[in-house]
Amino acid sequence: MGDIEGSYRVLQTPGTRLGAQFNAGISTLEPGQSLSGNMIGGSKSHGRGLQIRVEGLDDSQEFFDIDVSFFSTGLLSEVFLRGNLIESDYFGLEFQNMQMNWVWLEATKPVAKQVRRPANTLFRLSVKFFPPDPGQLQEEYTRYLFSLQMKRDLMEGRLICTENTGALLASHLVQSEIGDYDDVADRDFLRMNKLLPYQERVQEKIMELHRRHLGQTPAESDFQILEIARKLEMYGVRFHPAADREGTKINLAVSHMGLQVFQGNTKINTFNWSKIRKLSFKRKRFLIKFNIHCEGDRFTDTLEFMMASRDQCKIFWKICVEYHSFFRLFDQPQPKSKAIIFTRGSSFRYSGRTQKQLVEYVRENGAKRTPYQRYVFPYTACALFIRKTSYSVVDSPQLSPFQPKGPLCLSPSFQMSTLSLPGPAPSPLQSPILISFGTFVPLLPQRYPTDKAYFIAKEILTTERTYLKDLEVITVWFRSAVIKENAMPEGLMTLLFSNIDPIYEFHRGFLKELDQRLALWEGRSNAHAKGDYQRIGDVMMRNMCALKEFTSYLQKHDEVLTELEKATKRLKKLETVYKEFELQKVCYLPLNTFLLKPIQRLMHYKLILERLCKHYSPTHRDHDDCKEALKEVAEIATQLQSSLIRLENFQKLTELQRDLIGIENLTAPGREFIREGCLYKLTKKGLQQRMFFLFSDMLLYTSKGVTATNQFKVHGQLPLHGMIESENEWSVPHCFTIYSIKVKVSLEQESEDDMNSSRTSLDKQTHHRANTTMHVCWHRNTSVSMSDHSLAVENQLSGYLLRKFKNSNGWQKLWVVFTNFCLFFYKTHQDDFPLASLPLLGYTVSTPEESDSIHKEYVFKLQFKSHVYFFRAESEYTFERWMEVIKSAASTTGRMSLLIPKGGPMEINGN
Repeated sequence: MGDIEGSYRVLQTPGTRLGAQFNAGISTLEPGQSLSGNMIGGSKSHGRGLQIRVEGLDDSQEFFDIDVSFFSTGLLSEVFLRGNLIESDYFGLEFQNMQMNWVWLEATKPVAKQVRRPANTLFRLSVKFFPPDPGQLQEEYTRYLFSLQMKRDLMEGRLICTENTGALLASHLVQSEIGDYDDVADRDFLRMNKLLPYQERVQEKIMELHRRHLGQTPAESDFQILEIARKLEMYGVRFHPAADREGTKINLAVSHMGLQVFQGNTKINTFNWSKIRKLSFKRKRFLIKFNIHCEGDRFTDTLEFMMASRDQCKIFWKICVEYHSFFRLFDQPQPKSKAIIFTRGSSFRYSGRTQKQLVEYVRENGAKRTPYQRYVFPYTACALFIRKTSYSVVDSPQLSPFQPKGPLCLSPSFQMSTLSLPGPAPSPLQSPILISFGTFVPLLPQRYPTDKAYFIAKEILTTERTYLKDLEVITVWFRSAVIKENAMPEGLMTLLFSNIDPIYEFHRGFLKELDQRLALWEGRSNAHAKGDYQRIGDVMMRNMCALKEFTSYLQKHDEVLTELEKATKRLKKLETVYKEFELQKVCYLPLNTFLLKPIQRLMHYKLILERLCKHYSPTHRDHDDCKEALKEVAEIATQLQSSLIRLENFQKLTELQRDLIGIENLTAPGREFIREGCLYKLTKKGLQQRMFFLFSDMLLYTSKGVTATNQFKVHGQLPLHGMIESENEWSVPHCFTIYSIKVKVSLEQESEDDMNSSRTSLDKQTHHRANTTMHVCWHRNTSVSMSDHSLAVENQLSGYLLRKFKNSNGWQKLWVVFTNFCLFFYKTHQDDFPLASLPLLGYTVSTPEESDSIHKEYVFKLQFKSHVYFFRAESEYTFERWMEVIKSAASTTGRMSLLIPKGGPMEINGN
């Protein structure tokens, strides 16, 4: 088998144990140590070095520098050392391969031999071996990490159980995180943190059970979680799809006792290690040889299962080998000696300590480890592991109810100081902790920042998150699609990805800087005490200056877009991959719009910095840096302005070319798109709904037929040269007449039946791109101009909002992205694709009326006919910004709804 390929997948999931936006993770720093060298942005290589990104079980992320030629053992050792893990052999690092399956990193092979692009791959620390009894885990810290694994498995749907059991597990997780029951704290915590897929249904049950855990320490909670989980049938189970000899679909799994067979989620058989003589695989067949096995009325010594591929078969076989060695052997198995001339079979062996060796080692050496203590923050839903000897205590701070609560983030450039604590140590369930860097200061500010500058800076961060995700549509997802099908010529691959990859890498580092600065500003570190970091200008100036180096890349976007379009027309395979990729959920906009994002993002920086400079007084300490950053980005934007106008026009023409049937060469040189919209055309059979497209040289009119591709059919093409417009000649309201010297009409006759069928076609279509402007204009009887498109590009926005439907009681927290006249809804900013979308053309935006009974601040109302939505922002500034951008999409004066009389088109005609 070839090397296991690492995915191009890049997951931006900085998080905390409780869902805050930033977390430096579990601190394992000794005095004098610093992680600053490991926190540099991006994934740049130094010499033969690689920078590897690892996500912990608490969702924190850290970077590790390794040599590309070294075995993975070095990376694993560094992760375990920094995490201060004694019982490390229970854990491993996993990553997603090209088939998006999670596979384990092998210790005896170099990282570069297992992962195609290790610098762009997320490695995840996970529990690899699940002991049958949590009492076998010697360390409290290990049990804590196991409880986090149970938490992850619950949310990912692996640890399947009844809703009552799920609620019980969740109640212990809440106790472990925030301490004893408090109604307000519980509701806030459960609102901000998802522990179960069905959490809303059992929330009251979780709180009722949590009330019973009074006085239970976090360590006791972790033990209870493991005690409950180990009795579940799905504890530690990882499915590997297969089929039996009759072709019945089943799932194979491995555990401490042997191999398990599941049908659906029900275990139907277990083969104990003591009965298994040999495990092997041949191509897609997985073979189990027994000492003796009874099957019906006959005896057989071999069972055979068929898996999807040889790779999957080998992956499962390796896991079985490791599980058997870890739980059944007394000593670590010796590596297989290599044959001199040729080899037969795999030389793979388990390379770590067995469970027996591990238990003995911890008993002998466990007392030597540096002690740690775990503290719970009551009412702030925060917990933190820090290797320390003593702490100082301060009063518990109050947090904004809208903000997610998160643990203290420790900047890696600071060094902890040890403080002596007079008197007995405080109860971890009664007091929060203070980490001091030389002065006694509150752990967090009394409230999150309310200054307008903070919310402007936060807008930079939130929109940068969305922008990076948009770049991933090309750099991660589309790349994987074309590589998988070998659909793109090498020259075009080089042109496209060598142009956009450096931009993507730059913005990964930039996002990290923004995230860290906002964490400091919000007080998730104590740097706010001096006020040193309540600014953003220095970060912006530094990065806007660095962005100038990418001007040459941005100038190539014209060539990239043109060459990609030419190749798509020329190569059938690429055209197919392109069209199929646009049907994927991750491609929530027409694909070529994502190629415009880097230049459009410059305009966003310019507008936001202008807003920030306008807010600051000239004497403000952040003003000069912001002014300089604005100057730098404005200079680049000016250079690229004409290119952007040309690219936006080209993008719109290519988008229409794909969505229109009956027109060739729409992207002719010199042609400019002006407006698209719905009109009613007067025919012999009365007024018929048509979609019109106005260009600089012609006018097209089309109808929407019932087609699998959701396209519009061109019925007429009128040149603008010599065209005459006259006043209303037909006594029909809001009517105008045009005369064209030459009319090119489709050979297919228009019919009323065609139109009647097209009116219901939207309901029959599942094409996810039905929210593009032409489809929305068609169903909302409105129009959009090119200037409207340009304005919408300038007004892109992202952030968390609370949403409520007209007749519902509760508010749902969603990550909302506004772009292309549409709101896209996600559960969190980490999601790869939207759950739903709401096209805004034709909607009105206003504040709630008295009859709406909305008694909350910062709420705006969206309405189209009987469809009503309420959204709640976190501050006055964000409320005003959302109102502003939505009005630009829904109520622009340059775009108006067409007024259709009450009786409808046919009644107007009269006969």
